[in-house]
Amino acid sequence: MEKRSIYADNAATTAVSEEVLEAMLPYFREGYGNASSIYKLGRDAQRAVEDAREKVAKALGAEPREIYFTSCGSEADNWAIKGTAELMAKKGKKHIITSVFEHHAVLHTTEYLEKHGFEVTYIPVSDKGLIDPEDIKNAIREDTALVTIMYANNEIGTIQPIEEIAAICHEKGVIFHTDAVQAVGHVDIDVHKQGIDMLSLSGHKIHAQKGIGALYIRKGLTLPNLIHGGGQERGKRAGTENVPAIVGLGVAIEAATRNISEKNVTITEHRNKLIDGILTLPYTRLNGDRDKRLPGNLNISIEGIEGESLLLMLDMYGICASSGSACTSGSLDPSHVLLSIGLKHEVAHGSLRLSIEDDVTDEDVDYILDVIPKVVSRLREMSPVWEKMMKGEKYE
Repeated sequence: MEKRSIYADNAATTAVSEEVLEAMLPYFREGYGNASSIYKLGRDAQRAVEDAREKVAKALGAEPREIYFTSCGSEADNWAIKGTAELMAKKGKKHIITSVFEHHAVLHTTEYLEKHGFEVTYIPVSDKGLIDPEDIKNAIREDTALVTIMYANNEIGTIQPIEEIAAICHEKGVIFHTDAVQAVGHVDIDVHKQGIDMLSLSGHKIHAQKGIGALYIRKGLTLPNLIHGGGQERGKRAGTENVPAIVGLGVAIEAATRNISEKNVTITEHRNKLIDGILTLPYTRLNGDRDKRLPGNLNISIEGIEGESLLLMLDMYGICASSGSACTSGSLDPSHVLLSIGLKHEVAHGSLRLSIEDDVTDEDVDYILDVIPKVVSRLREMSPVWEKMMKGEKYE
């Protein structure tokens, strides 16, 4: 079979779309004005920023004044969590609830807060990668300041019962935040209808450029300033606006949330074909619930091999994939997400994540399913772990 070039790592990042690039280009040259300036060049830039804010708000079911632009999803997570912690600590509430398999932008932030007098409860997940809302309900206390639970997991793609969790938080009078970096553009979101108080998103996951994100903050919830020094973002985040990136985000989220259901039909079909094909290999397992997952995400553990070797060999065949979160791809430690659903270290090390979109064709899927068995077979031939497995010996 002829070698192809297939990008199947959209959960790590996406290419800037032509539509987004064309929208951004004028603001690098002709429309370069500072959005805080009062002359026409500045006013034009400010209008572009506010137009993008309206697009982001509409895509989320929010109001424009509830949208704050940030540099990325991690910054949005940090602002939401640290800001709420500072706000609620004044009321004597210093307890935070999150889950064990959040993105490190959340986990490292809560760990930081633990070192500064806060108590954090880490909710477990099932072997299918799902959170039980009852666990959230039972963990909430009188001094609980915040519940922060991701909308969809970045590694195994499982979609959490966000609306149920939000309802529990509101019943208990607790603020609810969700990291929706992986979910935006792939599932329908309406923050008002779903009862979400804060939501983080990132542009480079939906074909905008890297270095732009946003935080939705429900009207009536006033967080402390993230950055001091200017009046930008209604005085909450100082710094001259990155107009081209903001414009690009507006165009990207508008395109990403257009006809989600229709796009997901083909993506889901391709995902399921890949899952079924790869699982025909012996000693493989799907990580995460089969159905309650993002349409383009599949994460499969393949025993007897190392994930890093698998990725390198797939790359030789022109296939870009991942063995876990892109933010931790340089680490030799097994994924905390896979360990949280009960996988052993040696099994977690052999994980493969493919994250596809609607540009992947039937021929691409067939090519991937032709290549993976060859690569796995070759790696297992060289693997001392696989040799021990075949002899019935235990891992060391």
